[in-house]
Amino acid sequence: MSIDQSPALVGRVGELVLEYKRGGERTICTHAYARSPWHHVPPMYLDDTGAACTFLLNPGGGLVGGDEVAVNVRLHVDAHVIISTPSANRVYRSMGQASTQCVNLHVGPHAVLEWVPEVTIPFAGSRFRQTIRAQVDHGGILLLWDAFASGRVARDERWSFTSLENEISVTVDSGMSLVERSRVLPPARTQPAELAQAWNYVASFYMVGCGVPAEVWKRMETGMVALLDDRPGVILGGVSEPPVPGLVVKVLARQAPDLASTFEGLWSIARRELWNLPVPALRRY
Repeated sequence: MSIDQSPALVGRVGELVLEYKRGGERTICTHAYARSPWHHVPPMYLDDTGAACTFLLNPGGGLVGGDEVAVNVRLHVDAHVIISTPSANRVYRSMGQASTQCVNLHVGPHAVLEWVPEVTIPFAGSRFRQTIRAQVDHGGILLLWDAFASGRVARDERWSFTSLENEISVTVDSGMSLVERSRVLPPARTQPAELAQAWNYVASFYMVGCGVPAEVWKRMETGMVALLDDRPGVILGGVSEPPVPGLVVKVLARQAPDLASTFEGLWSIARRELWNLPVPALRRY
């Protein structure tokens, strides 16, 4: 995204650039640039693996119409990074322009990126457009969690946003790509997915790894299917094989705690099978 430097756009058109390299026993952030409204917390190290855990911050609490924000993350060889947010991403009502978020991720050779932000909540009347593009090089692994609420459920704002557009694409070193696009408009213009209407949260978990043995993906799939099947009526989900090496999980949930616990279970299975590691205790404070 090209960032306009006009003072009038400060706080509305912003960019966050992060670059990581492996330095000895730890991954370190070698370059960081932030233009408001984006900020970030310097990396934390939550275990002895040396993985750098970074929280992305928006002090404004959310996005308003006309906001254009970009996040660009690059991992070099052998880097391991976990990126999350301390709270939900809120998208406020807009009478005209959409709020736009563009995320670009580059996972270098044998690097690992775990992109696990909190849920996005589109308020009634909001307009949101998100694009996530990821490149995964040879030996790299990407775990990408993307979740949306149907609105402020407690205020009975289910599916009352004006528009929500989302595109996720992941390309691996062979040139093969996974692309998923969705667009949800008000019922008066076009019906949302009939199945999703009965649920309050929609999420996807993308796991892509170049060089991961097939038997590892199979064990992950078996464990994740069992986890999803064990929660009838609480969540609805499925696991599929994308056109790139890896798995994709789709989840519908009725309550936020159910979505969170389901993701923790899925993430736990992925980390155990890939690296024999537990889920880190993210410190959201």
